Amino acid sequence: MKLARPRRRETPETIIPLIDVVFFLLIFFMLIGRMDATAPFDVTPPIAQTGQDMPGGGATLSVSADGALALNGSATDQAAALVALTDILSGNPPALVRINAHKSAELQTVLPLVAAIEALGAQDVVLVVTPSSQ
Repeated sequence: MKLARPRRRETPETIIPLIDVVFFLLIFFMLIGRMDATAPFDVTPPIAQTGQDMPGGGATLSVSADGALALNGSATDQAAALVALTDILSGNPPALVRINAHKSAELQTVLPLVAAIEALGAQDVVLVVTPSSQ
């Protein structure tokens, strides 16, 4: 009596390698992507003489060279920015506020903003600068 061998079934193609590739791409783009809000105008911060690494989190207020403002990437004026920052700073503990001012921005534009943000109750106001090349 001769027994017939069962026919080999072809293995179906799996999609597991494709899923791995998708996850690698997702992780890659999450790592290289910028998670911070960018201003709708060009901001080149001044070069630092001294300083520390910038802490994360909080809100970012950008100031262009001509004095235009943007809060977390959306163009705004000073009054609307301060109202929005009041809501942001009302949390417990108050959020950190970063001021990303262009290196050519007038000091008379930036300093009143710092004073107004501190008056709203901000515990930390951080000025963004470019690290020195030393």
